[in-house]
Amino acid sequence: MAGGVNAVSVRAGAVYLPAALVERYFRGIDAVIVLIRDHRLMILPVAQATAGGCLLKVRNAAGDRVAQARDVFQDMELLDLEAENLEARWQSEAGALCADLPRT
Repeated sequence: MAGGVNAVSVRAGAVYLPAALVERYFRGIDAVIVLIRDHRLMILPVAQATAGGCLLKVRNAAGDRVAQARDVFQDMELLDLEAENLEARWQSEAGALCADLPRT
């Protein structure tokens, strides 16, 4: 995935996370909850994959991950959204990694 360590990308209802970002915020986590609120992408860790959420699937040998969240993007009418290198930051009050989505 091109872009910085603190950047996520969105394509076709999937969220792409670089390995370093996963290691920093989601170490040992197999699943996440993906939400969109006020045009902000929120990625929350799930302690146990059996609790639900989207699996963090390994995308390549570098350890980059992808979370398929088509239903979330479709519900917000953003399934066609493609955005690269969205700056992501951890927001403690939300307990989530957050990135502002571009306005369409």
